[in-house]
Order: sequence, then C-alpha cells, then structure tokens
Amino acid sequence: MRRLILILLLLFIISFCGVIWARENDPSGDITGGITDIIEQQDKISLSDIANTVGHNKIAINFIWALIAGFLVMFMQAGFAMVETGLTRAKNVAHTMAMNFLVYAIGMVGFWICGFAFMFGGFGPISALGGYDGLNRELSINIFGKSFGLLGLKGFFLSGASYDVAVFALFLFQMVFMDTAATIPTGAMAERWRFLPFVIFGFFISMFLYPIYGNWVWGGGWLSQLGVNFGLGHGHLDFAGSSVVHMVGGITALAGAMVIGPRLGKYGKDGSINVIPGHNIPMAITGTFILAFGWFGFNAGSTLAGTDLRISVIAVNTMIASASGALASTALMWVKFGKPDPSMMANGMLAGLVAITAPCAFVNSVSAFIIGAIAGVLVVGSVFYIDRVLKIDDPVGAISVHGVCGAWGCLALGLFADGTYGNGLNGVTGNVRGLFYGDGGQFLAQLIGVFTNFIFVFFISYLFFKFLDRLVGLRVDPISEIEGLDIPEMGVPGYMGIKITKEEVLPEVISLDDLTLHSKEVVR
Repeated sequence: MRRLILILLLLFIISFCGVIWARENDPSGDITGGITDIIEQQDKISLSDIANTVGHNKIAINFIWALIAGFLVMFMQAGFAMVETGLTRAKNVAHTMAMNFLVYAIGMVGFWICGFAFMFGGFGPISALGGYDGLNRELSINIFGKSFGLLGLKGFFLSGASYDVAVFALFLFQMVFMDTAATIPTGAMAERWRFLPFVIFGFFISMFLYPIYGNWVWGGGWLSQLGVNFGLGHGHLDFAGSSVVHMVGGITALAGAMVIGPRLGKYGKDGSINVIPGHNIPMAITGTFILAFGWFGFNAGSTLAGTDLRISVIAVNTMIASASGALASTALMWVKFGKPDPSMMANGMLAGLVAITAPCAFVNSVSAFIIGAIAGVLVVGSVFYIDRVLKIDDPVGAISVHGVCGAWGCLALGLFADGTYGNGLNGVTGNVRGLFYGDGGQFLAQLIGVFTNFIFVFFISYLFFKFLDRLVGLRVDPISEIEGLDIPEMGVPGYMGIKITKEEVLPEVISLDDLTLHSKEVVR
C-alpha cells in the first residue's frame, strides 16, 4: 500500500513539474519555427535572408500542392478502369483493365520523350513554381504581323534546360492529365479492339495529338493568344481541361469508334438496337466515386499554387456541378423511362465534372449548378442520339461524357465567367468575363477553341485510325470477339470460376454467314 502511495505521489510530482516545464515544450506549435530557423548563425540574419526564406517557402507550398494534386489525378486511372470495365461484359474484363493500366505507362514514356516538349517547350516563365523561364523555344508563324505559336521545341527527354525542379513538377502534373485523355478512347472502343494497335495509339496520342492541341491552349500557342492578337477576351481559356483533356479524348474516341465499327450483335439487320448491359454496376459506381475524388486534384490543382486561395471556390464549384449533373441525368431517365438508371447516374455526375472543368475558377456556385445540370441533360440526350441515330457503338458513353460535355464546358466559360478572377491570364489585363457579364469576345474565343478542337482532333485521329487499321488491323476476329478478348488477347481470364451465359456473350443469334461476312470485312 505504501509503495502504491509513493508511486502515485511520484507520478503527481512528475506531472506537476511537466506543467512548469511546459514552457520549454510546444504542444500547440505556436512557438516552433521562427526567425532563428532561417539561418544557423543568428548574428548574420538580414532582411534579404528573411525575404528569400519567405519566397522559398511560398514556392515550396506551391510545389507540394501541385504534386499532391498530380497524385490525385494519377489515382483517377483506377477510376476509369473500374467504370469502363464495369460497363462492359465479363468476358472482356482482363482486356479492358489491361488497356487502362498500360496506357499509364505508355503515355508517361511518350510524353517524356517528346510530348511534353511539343506542348510546353515554349511555355515561358513558370510563375507559380518559381519563375523558371528555360522553356522558351516555340515554333511560330507570323500572319498579318501576329505571332501564331504552333509547337514547343524544348524539353525532350526532360534533359538539358528542362532538368529543373519546376519543370519536373510541371511534367508530373501535366503527364497525368494527358493520360486521362489517352484512356478515354479505350472505353468507346472496348470489347473489340486488338491490343497491339491500342499500344501504338497510346504512343501516338501522348507524343503528338494531345501535345499539339495542348500547346495551342496551355503552352502559349495561338488559341491562347486570341485575346492579345485580336481582342477576344483572354483568348481561349480552359482552366483544367474541358477541351484540352476531355474533348481531345472524346473526339478521338468518336473517330476510333467510327473506324472500328460496332460490336457484333449491337445493331440488327433491320436497324434494331440491342442493349448490351455492363456486367458490374457496383464496380462502375465505385469507379465514379474515385473519379469524383480525383477531380479535386484535376480542377483545384490546376492553380499550381497552394497559395492561390481561389482553390476553395474551384473545389466547391466542382462538387456542386457533379451533384447537379447526377441529379439532372437521374431525373431525366426517371421521367422518360419510369426508372432511374445507375449507369446514367454515374455518367451524369461525370458529365457535370467534365463541364465544370474549364470554367471552375471563373464562375460562381449558382452558375456551377446550372452548368452541371445542363451537362446532365446533354449526356443523356447525346448517348441516345449517338447510339440510335448515328449508330455509333460506345459501350460506356465516353463520346458523350467527354466530347459533348467537354465542348459545353468551354462554351459555358464564355457565358458564365463573372469577372472575379483571372487578371493577367494569357497576357490580358483584367478579370475574365463571359457573354452574360459583358464580354462577347470571350465567348467567341471559346467557340473558336471548341471548333478547332473538333476539326483538328477528329481529322487527325480519323486518318490515324484508318491508317492503323490498314497497317495492323484494329479489330479482333469475330470468334475472339464472341468468346471474349481475355484469353485470345491477354492469355488469362479476368474472372475465374464464373460461367459466361449465352446472353452475355451475344445479345442476339448471329448466323454463320454473318460471321463469315464480318470476318472478310475485318480482313479487308
């Protein structure tokens, strides 16, 4: 008993002393870090030392924010893989997952080789990341005394002048954006695309197609200079990628789906349309949540500056548009068909996210809600129009979600930008205003950017897929398509111990003559 009392007394004394000595500790963190942390020799502290440390810390915060945002966007690759795989059939699980996985590696290497240089080689000072100006060589042409930037020429293999901390941070952040665009066509062309031409495509889009248009908008190219050269607002603006990322991916998907043709059994001889449902709705919904989470890095991260407090507005606008997009698509499906469709709920949320990606920094929350809701309606109408009228088979709705709603997002910026942000963007003084706030020139610049995207990306990607089809063949043989691509293309099944039903393999009976005819078309 006495020992216990002595122990308690000793503990009390230690605790009491701890209260007295707490002045030497800093549990709240209020006094940890100060002027003495700037340099070790306190007698040599100067105003210049203090200013340099403050500046260094500001840029360090921006670096950390940009890199963390890039990590979030990288994780979106898992979301895309789950959405696309869930909305396709079980017999193609390994193939669809493999495309979404390998495009990350292919895209990264292609962007490292030359894609980054073509896109940002003439970018100029990277102000948010320390002002480095080593990326300063842009291929331009002069027309009527105006400079039109076409292509960057520095940064190949991240070597030479591009071996810099700011450039490496920018590369990581931009590389994951490019990979988002590259993975979109894998959904539209799923269930019949051979793996070899997919690999070739991955290098093509990461090295050439995406970087060229990206240079015109984000790399200091001619679309970004429409304001300086012609007085059209701030030039074509796309804060986080509605056109640069999503339209490029969506329009490329449109061209690819047109060239490769519909899945066997999708359209009957009489023009009827057969619904081919996805095999795993929970997987698709989970993937959508992952994408919505990663989108905070996509949009708010595009400030490239954790010290830019506009990130709170951007993040909230992103949330609101995603919600209104999901609600609008759900309500429309419910009214039209009597049941809400989970897959269209997911596409509605993604549509809202795609649409708000361009204007997220320039609009208020009411506008964000409207932009997302319109996108939710657009995606439903677009999916049915592309499927039933154009007869283009897009298993996951990628063309509608990314292409159509990406275009809408860019136009929405030209309508709803409220003039509270964007001073100095693209070399134009003053904040960004849309048509509804007095600047019709900004809307015209957005319209030019969208039109250019469609013409350039569709034309180039259509020719590329046609050439690739002649060179190696885009499509698998009919028997492999019916049995599933996992074994013929990947060598392993996506699922073990699961029996694939006849209805899941093919929604309607196809005769031997039909298969023979289709085989000849594929070979030809």
